Amino acid sequence: MRRFLVLLLLFASTLHVRLGAQDALQPELSADQSEYDDRTREAIFRGHARAIYGEIELTAEEIRWHQGTRIVTALRQAVLTAGGRRLLADKVTYRLADGTYFAENLRLGEYPIYLRGASAEGNRTQLVVHHATASLREPGPWAPTLVADTLTYKFGERLQAERAHLGIGPIRPFALPHFDHHLKEPLRSYFSLFGGYRGSLGAFVEVGMRLPVSSSVNLGADLGVYSARGVMAGPAGDYAWRDGAEQEIWGRFRSGYINDHGDKKTDVLHRAVPEERSYFAWDHRQRINAHLTLDGTFNYWRDSEILRDFKPASFFPVQTPDSYVESVYTGDNYHVSLFTRFQPNHYHAVQERLPELRYDLLPLALPGGFYERFQASAAVLRDDVFIGSRPTLRSDRVDAYYALTRPISPREWLSLNPVVGGRMTHYARTNPGSGRDDYTRWLGEVGADAQLRTSASFDYKNETWKIDGLRHLLTPRLSYRYIPEAGRGRRYIPVIDRRTFSSYLPPLGLGDTRNLDDLHATNTLRVGFDNTLQTRDPVYGSRDLAVLNVANDFRFARQPGERDVSETHLQLGLMPAHWVRFDLYQSVAPQNLHLRELNTGLTLHDGDAWSLQLATHYLAGDINEYGLDYRRRINEVYEAYTRLRFDSRRHRFNEREFGVWQNLDNTWFVRYSVTLYSGPRRESSFGFHVEVQAHGF
Repeated sequence: MRRFLVLLLLFASTLHVRLGAQDALQPELSADQSEYDDRTREAIFRGHARAIYGEIELTAEEIRWHQGTRIVTALRQAVLTAGGRRLLADKVTYRLADGTYFAENLRLGEYPIYLRGASAEGNRTQLVVHHATASLREPGPWAPTLVADTLTYKFGERLQAERAHLGIGPIRPFALPHFDHHLKEPLRSYFSLFGGYRGSLGAFVEVGMRLPVSSSVNLGADLGVYSARGVMAGPAGDYAWRDGAEQEIWGRFRSGYINDHGDKKTDVLHRAVPEERSYFAWDHRQRINAHLTLDGTFNYWRDSEILRDFKPASFFPVQTPDSYVESVYTGDNYHVSLFTRFQPNHYHAVQERLPELRYDLLPLALPGGFYERFQASAAVLRDDVFIGSRPTLRSDRVDAYYALTRPISPREWLSLNPVVGGRMTHYARTNPGSGRDDYTRWLGEVGADAQLRTSASFDYKNETWKIDGLRHLLTPRLSYRYIPEAGRGRRYIPVIDRRTFSSYLPPLGLGDTRNLDDLHATNTLRVGFDNTLQTRDPVYGSRDLAVLNVANDFRFARQPGERDVSETHLQLGLMPAHWVRFDLYQSVAPQNLHLRELNTGLTLHDGDAWSLQLATHYLAGDINEYGLDYRRRINEVYEAYTRLRFDSRRHRFNEREFGVWQNLDNTWFVRYSVTLYSGPRRESSFGFHVEVQAHGF
């Protein structure tokens, strides 16, 4: 009788599926063996048991089906599959009526999260796990791990936990009353470790920790212990928040304080570095809506050397701290910005803007083929001087520039763009003792920009270098500007926005120059030639093999010390194959072929197996350095590297670094390095470092 009922039930289920009944009340069931339990009123399927209900599939050693309650129970090695999601458990109870289920001793992996727990209940949108453990990627001794009494996983969106503990592998010392992370945002590293030995610091270890206090804010601290200096500590944190496609906020801050009892030497002003040392750094980026953004950076250093001594990786990319806040409103064809740059420190000169309001109209088409360009600004400027006897400079300045252009293209290969413009600058505050309280400067410019586009093709093929034909693009360029009165009124103008050192050709147009308070008469013709050699490419259509650009200025009005012809500036790039690249920049005086600057770089690589970079840096009278960077992948875990910097003037290696990178479970990168320095510098001559970096968080 029971076999008859089972067969009848199976027949009805199969018939129901085949007929495609609209209610779909029953799953499709199959197994090696089947029977019916009179006591529980369940159909029992054993051996490769399977139940399919829409996109839901259950497999187990045994599956029980109760027709009255419409509940499927999978026992022993149960697997619940829903689309691309797969859950493993000892037992899964699935309710067809509402799509909810209960699991015991479960495991679930969905990149980059791996979950396991004593029990869980879920539905089509989320899973609530009890006595849960969540690991990054897969469980392991080095994997970041979170354990919680209750953990809620909203599929593909969010991971939330209550009364959780965070740590690495089995060590989870940090208690979190609440954890909330949006999976569509990149996982952020909550832990950093750096240690080793340096002669100036002694043996040291640095630890950073950020703990999530909400879904968008992590707070913690940085701690450094230095045997030759003392203990540095300070709060730190980061935040990130997004609301839809328009609003977005990102920021971070870090700080440190130390009572430094080591050899502190002197600062950039040759003053003794104080014993009480501290710093605070904050970065903020915000998109308020599609038109408005807000960005800011604040850097307070108690002395000029604190980051160089304790945080060299942060110091060397930007050696002069900057502090500013800027908001930009972008219209259909214009920008309005409010920019403030201030100086909270007292050892570096900074051209402060307190603040500057600026309006920029992008080129706008007018009748007759003309285009207009306009920009205006109002700024309160200050320039403090900490070395020498020059007094602090102050300036209240209003500036406006307007230009008209009329592009002319008689042929598709020729374009000519005449320019006429004017600039008005009003200084409400002038130099003390100049004899005037204010000064207004009116300047005009005329000029033109022209370029000629030519090309030639050659039927040349080379299988070795994968060359399929050659095309040479040659673009001669001419630019001319005449600004005869640019140097007027210099005795009245506080020179705050002044010229800075640069080995490249400066901007030529009156509207593009940034040294507004330090102008000189201009009557200059710039001649340039741009060359590009290309070949066909099956993927990108064309591929650059070589680039050669040459430019010169011919000065018909010169300043003291200037020549009538500027240095010849040459840029060369050779890319004959994907595995090799050579770059060169050269500045040479054509009058006597005196070399002013030469920078070269050669890069060779074989995929991710190895790479070699050779470089030279030469600046007449200041720099003559050779560099080598070599990287070699040993296996999937280890990679070796070498970094050398040789000073040809002093005949010494300024820097030698040898190290090994280790990959721990594709989760952490560990760097072991030895550094040797030469020359008069604050850094010690020897250092050994061990650094731990998070990978893929």
